[in-house]
Amino acid sequence: MDRTLNKKGSGLALVPFLIFVVIYLGAGLILQSQGVEMAFYQFPSVTAMFIALLVAFAMTKGSINERFKIFAKGAANEDVLTMLMIYLLAGAFSGVAAAMGGRDATVNLGLSLIPVHFLTAGVFIISAFMGTATGTSMGTIGAIVPIAVGVADKAGLSIPLMLGACVGGAMFGDNLSMISDTTIAATRSQGCEMRDKFRVNFFIALPAAVITIIVLLVVGRPDVMPEMGVLEYSIIKVVPYLLVLILALVGMNVFLVLTIGIFAAGIVGLATGSLDIFGFAQNVWTGFTGMNEVFFLTLFCGGMSEMVTHNGGITWLIAKLRGMMKGNKSAQVGISVLVSLADCATANNTVAIVLSGSMAKDISHEYKVDPRRTASLLDVFSCVLQGMIPYGAQLLTAASLTSAYGIAMSPTDIIPNLWYCWILAVVGILSIFIPFADGICRKDPWNWEYDVAESGVEAKKALLAAEAEREASEA
Repeated sequence: MDRTLNKKGSGLALVPFLIFVVIYLGAGLILQSQGVEMAFYQFPSVTAMFIALLVAFAMTKGSINERFKIFAKGAANEDVLTMLMIYLLAGAFSGVAAAMGGRDATVNLGLSLIPVHFLTAGVFIISAFMGTATGTSMGTIGAIVPIAVGVADKAGLSIPLMLGACVGGAMFGDNLSMISDTTIAATRSQGCEMRDKFRVNFFIALPAAVITIIVLLVVGRPDVMPEMGVLEYSIIKVVPYLLVLILALVGMNVFLVLTIGIFAAGIVGLATGSLDIFGFAQNVWTGFTGMNEVFFLTLFCGGMSEMVTHNGGITWLIAKLRGMMKGNKSAQVGISVLVSLADCATANNTVAIVLSGSMAKDISHEYKVDPRRTASLLDVFSCVLQGMIPYGAQLLTAASLTSAYGIAMSPTDIIPNLWYCWILAVVGILSIFIPFADGICRKDPWNWEYDVAESGVEAKKALLAAEAEREASEA
């Protein structure tokens, strides 16, 4: 906090962030006007961030070595490196679990258990479970939409409604999952525990999900009862997802959870013949490399954020935001608006959180917004906007997957049917003014002196004492 607020603010220091948004958003708008598919994903976000980083280097005073030292301080920050390791492990788990057939088995199991006249609500529930267990909305949409569209077509259901249920469930999981990159980015940027953020987030997401299910049960009943056919699945292939979900919920260290998940999925794959040892190794590696974009983006953004902070950008931004922020609640609104605008600009909820995370942390310290609350707001509102913007990957993918059935669908057709995202936005706003989700924050309040929850103060004191003793011995 001191490193930011004691510096003289400068709006020009934020130019690198503006450069990133202009390049990334501008390229997407130009390509979309030309009719290019997935227009906002043609210019890599990492390349745009690299250009912005070069601008930050050019704007920072000092020698090249001094500038790189500032960059390295941000890029090598403990929270950034922790995020990077979790990204890699989450990617490996998702890759191995999908390769051994766990994703398909989970979808088929869910569809087999749900009565056909509750199909739309059932697809939402299946998507929610898949998204929570896998931590990826895109993987969930890719797995479930093709099946859901076929079922909706047979049953005479509204296909946009079915797609809205699937995307909504996927965003529920993306928002709440312990291994989602949005959860990782939100919690590490705010310095809080994932399980604590989950406890706050759960009481916002759950009411929204329950209301959504009730709505879908009313508006989503099929005109005819479709024949589902035989849906093959193996219970054992669902076990790794359940294991990761349960271990994460009971509070086990996330590194250990994901490592157990990777090897559990691998053992199931070997036991069922879905994988051999070389296939397991290849899918671990594929999972690692599948996180390349968010890995490099976080690394570059961490370093650039430190340079922007060094140049006074965050101080200037907070000073300007003070005009609309009069206290704790208006600060929460400001954080929600900040990450929402970042998501609209970047069309990527993880990127939005990474971009706005350090600013949100300084705002939360300034106005004493509990970091667990801030992390929840970042995740909730980035997921709300990501699920609803028509140029986002989620809606573009969902709409494009209908073409296999000869159905032309536009992302804008789905937006009115995104009941969960609309309801989550309302519940999220209400939670700011009626703090019904803040039980953990009241029970274990944040200690601003040590920047941890009260329950962790003694451990933090011991850690600081050990560090001081080590530094003294080295001196």
